Amino acid sequence: MLNDELKSQIQTAYRTFLENKSLKPRYGQRVMIAEVAKVFGGVKLDEEGRRDGDPAVAVVEAGTGTGKTVAYCLAGIPIAKSLGKPLVISTATVALQEQIVLKDLPDIQRNAGLEFQFSLAKGRGRYVCLSKLDQLLNDNQAAASRQQGFADEGFRIDIDEAGLKLYTSMVESLASKKWDGERDSWPAALDDQDWSRLTTDHIQCSNRRCAHFNQCVFYKAREGVQKVDVIVTNHDLVLADLALGGGAILPDPRDCLYIFDEGHHLPDKAIGHFAHHTRMAATAEWLDQLDKNLTKLLAQHPLPGDFGRLLEQVPSHARDLRPHQQFMSQALMEVADFASAEDLSGHVRPQYRFEHGVVPEHLREMGGELKAGFGRITDLLQRLVDILKDAMDGEAVGVHSAQAEEWYPLFGALLARSEGNWTLWTQFCLEDPEGRPPTARWLTLTENSDIEVHVSPILAADTLRQFLWYSAFACLVTSATLTALGRFDRFAQRAGLPRSAVCTLAPSPFRHAECGILRIPRLDADPRDAAGHGAAIIEHLPGILEDALGSLVLFSSRRQMLEVYAGLAATFRQRVLVQGDLSKQELIRQHRQRVDDDEPSVIFGLASFAEGVDLPGRYCEHVVIAKIPFAVPDDPVEAALAEWIERNGGNPFMEIAVPDACLRLVQACGRLLRSEQDTGVITLLDRRLITQRYGRAILEALPPFRREIDL
Repeated sequence: MLNDELKSQIQTAYRTFLENKSLKPRYGQRVMIAEVAKVFGGVKLDEEGRRDGDPAVAVVEAGTGTGKTVAYCLAGIPIAKSLGKPLVISTATVALQEQIVLKDLPDIQRNAGLEFQFSLAKGRGRYVCLSKLDQLLNDNQAAASRQQGFADEGFRIDIDEAGLKLYTSMVESLASKKWDGERDSWPAALDDQDWSRLTTDHIQCSNRRCAHFNQCVFYKAREGVQKVDVIVTNHDLVLADLALGGGAILPDPRDCLYIFDEGHHLPDKAIGHFAHHTRMAATAEWLDQLDKNLTKLLAQHPLPGDFGRLLEQVPSHARDLRPHQQFMSQALMEVADFASAEDLSGHVRPQYRFEHGVVPEHLREMGGELKAGFGRITDLLQRLVDILKDAMDGEAVGVHSAQAEEWYPLFGALLARSEGNWTLWTQFCLEDPEGRPPTARWLTLTENSDIEVHVSPILAADTLRQFLWYSAFACLVTSATLTALGRFDRFAQRAGLPRSAVCTLAPSPFRHAECGILRIPRLDADPRDAAGHGAAIIEHLPGILEDALGSLVLFSSRRQMLEVYAGLAATFRQRVLVQGDLSKQELIRQHRQRVDDDEPSVIFGLASFAEGVDLPGRYCEHVVIAKIPFAVPDDPVEAALAEWIERNGGNPFMEIAVPDACLRLVQACGRLLRSEQDTGVITLLDRRLITQRYGRAILEALPPFRREIDL
């Protein structure tokens, strides 16, 4: 398939792009172009033009400055077009998505001599539902009496004058074609509550049965996506599409050439898609409302036939199940010894984890009652939803099509919530198969003292293997941080890479040794002694940052960050911007403004500032890293994975904690050099990098900066 003509087209596109941009070829970029061409162009085809044989998967770690977007587009677009298949570029962050759509792809169109069309694919929740908008404006009062009690599902009916004005202006803008129905293109900021009334999901959407289907902005956008050569989207949307069987939102995965940029996020995103949770008191209240409101609905509307007969059964099942929900809530509170836990974003909430994912027998029995109860309600609601579908087609007795169209999203939302609880209790009560990774099961206590029950897989390997690697036509995974301790083992294990996957390093063009210094100063404090280490940072930090205009200080815990800030002299604190005091965007804007005004500025940040933050040149001349960023030990998924590895004779510290910390430290170091002209210093305030064997292994895996280590 990768014939001489296609090779020549890729080479010509690269040469043309470089000449038009007055750029020099980069070795890492050429390596990446070759790898993309090999994986996409080397797929064996069956008679229908689909992949035949082993999964076609390539993993490329492309160092900062490689120009990986240009590399994978210049190789991927010509091959995808020659195959007649879409190239799906998926990112983890909105910032990269916007950069690819607004900057990179138009730049390639102008300068590489390639002709292609591209589109941004967004989830259903980013588009207005015309049916909802119509109901809100035209049938507000009549619908209110029937839809009371559905507020939890996002169907709040009470609209104030400002809301009425907003929705009216939306209708006018749609009619005059001044607005395309996307949230992101509405000229003003939209309140989440205002917007939530206007959106739907795949369960609530009546699809072709909807009176507004021919004008539906989501389906028009989806139709447009199906016609382009390159689709830009995000990991969540790809995973949501795969979970629905593939081809529901995006094209059929068997026809897609996927590129997962920021691909190191993919395993965690996949785990999140197959995790479930529910709140005990909130769900008990929901069951009570379900009972009351459906009873009221039956009293207001005589509903003959199967619909009425089935609907009559739901309130009694909800009524019977509510005490079981309350009994389980009490039993969980008795079992749980809640301890305060801090997550990676620095939020602290009380938490209790079931060791090895094993739930006590009496809780499993009670969970079984809830599973059975939600199973009965789910079955009834599913049958009601099916009847409403038939009614919209004019094929059901006792329900008018207009009434069915109004009720369908409401009952769809009820079905989704009931089904979610059934799935959770099914997973909560399951005994994990011997020899397989267990499911993590834990409880958290919310701010209003409700108990939240969680179940989650601890590895995404099986999920990605089943839904992605073996389903897709071909896949490329790329990121600046895919290796840990210089190896791909960590990513391969977590992502369940097939044996046929090829892993490659595309080196960064940055001259790390010439442009950056990595310092480990003498610090008489052990990072494991939080108080002593914090005091040492307070003492030394002003001196460390004395000559820097723009700098970034990264902490592993919010507590230490705030204690250090509080301990600094008031004059130094004036130059510090602390994560959490402002939105991330506003904090970065103020930091840039200060530096532009030649005022020293320091950002104090946590994990989210160690990745994806772009502060080139003077905006970040010095990066200070408080300590090796080991994962928060309270994370229940990581803790369950560590238990499983230990039970199987492994060493979780060396197999999980150290590789993970290494990867995070590489990401943090990546904040310093953002272009080939940047220079600066990284200071690591953790002597374990030279005193501990694992620390030296981490140190050797960091970018090759010139080192200054105080012995």
